Amino acid sequence: MDIRVIKTEEDYQRALARIEQLMDAKPDTPEAEELELLCSLVHLYEKKHFPVDLPDPIAAIRFRMDQMGLRQGDLVPFIGSRTKVSEVLRGKRPLSLRMIRALHQGLGIPAEVLLQEPGEQIPENVEDIAWERFPLKEMVKRGWVEVGRKGAAALKDYAEDIVRRFLAPLASCGIDLGRLWCRQHVPKGSQMNRYSLVAWWVRVITLAQQQAVGPYRPGTIAEDFMQQLVRLSHLEQGPSLAQEFLAKSGIHMIVLRHLPGTYLDGGAAMLPSGHPLVALTLRYDRVDHFWFTLCHELGHVRLHLEKDKEQWFADNLEPFGGRAEQCEREADRFAEDSLVPRDVWEGAAARLRPTKEAVLQLAQKLQIDPAIIAGRIRREQGNYRLLASLVRRSVRKFFPRAEWGDVGCRVEAV
Repeated sequence: MDIRVIKTEEDYQRALARIEQLMDAKPDTPEAEELELLCSLVHLYEKKHFPVDLPDPIAAIRFRMDQMGLRQGDLVPFIGSRTKVSEVLRGKRPLSLRMIRALHQGLGIPAEVLLQEPGEQIPENVEDIAWERFPLKEMVKRGWVEVGRKGAAALKDYAEDIVRRFLAPLASCGIDLGRLWCRQHVPKGSQMNRYSLVAWWVRVITLAQQQAVGPYRPGTIAEDFMQQLVRLSHLEQGPSLAQEFLAKSGIHMIVLRHLPGTYLDGGAAMLPSGHPLVALTLRYDRVDHFWFTLCHELGHVRLHLEKDKEQWFADNLEPFGGRAEQCEREADRFAEDSLVPRDVWEGAAARLRPTKEAVLQLAQKLQIDPAIIAGRIRREQGNYRLLASLVRRSVRKFFPRAEWGDVGCRVEAV
């Protein structure tokens, strides 16, 4: 017989017929060797085309209970409470990763059976991460994740499941959670909830993955580039035009409302793709604050991230009594000089005599929004009542609701 790999149903039936003919073959004969080879080929074909379904996880748990003589109460250490055990065994409550990990380790039930995925392994438990400390209620409220029919009551039990699915965009773009978790660069004196901060970053990355940008060339963020960008502020649609301008230059710009406990104004990072990412929260919805924060984050890209791509800057731009770290001072200076050149500012009449007329004249000369000049005067003098009429315009209206952070891609977790 011409023996070959079984590829079709016809080949399979022919092999079975030949095996039946060879069933009485004597050991150590050519017929016996042929029989052994054909059986191996049939086994490979059947494994590929007729896979055996994994047993139901609940059935596997009940089978192990019978084997070990266990009662429902004996499962409490693995599942959590008598009520939860009852719900799981009746199919009313899905298994969480925590339950699966405990049942696998405690009762020896195969991971692939509990996960219902052939060859699948249970993710290692990361002891340094308290999954339930992520701002799950707020993430659900904003539509970042879904928890299915169990609702908010399930958040604590299924926190790890929900967050691991939410973190999926990190792996898909080549970012390790440890890198994001440990490399946050936060201004000295800023008290940020790191779980909320990581969640905000992951959502920013998710939105960036949905945004088309051009190629990025290191060194792009130079003086002439910043002048072109800042002059867009003079136009009515300046903020949205800035986003378009940056995208064409290979720079992601994402607007996403901060999470409670972060007090964020913005952030900057370099993605593994080589594209810079700047994100703004619009915590203060003013024109001057938008342009200063944007230039500050671009300053981080130009001065710090192109040299050290591993850093992640998360900025609270409140004054810290002169104790801001060196890189924050450098980004501040970059923003100030980009918005109004230093030599122009030092001799500006608007700086020496801050009237509305002087501000408007300087803005016209520089072809920038007068709010930028008014905002700098207010910061330098520490008087936030001064020139208020020039900075009160809203910026949020320029950005779609999806980018603003209340709706978007969802994660079915429970």
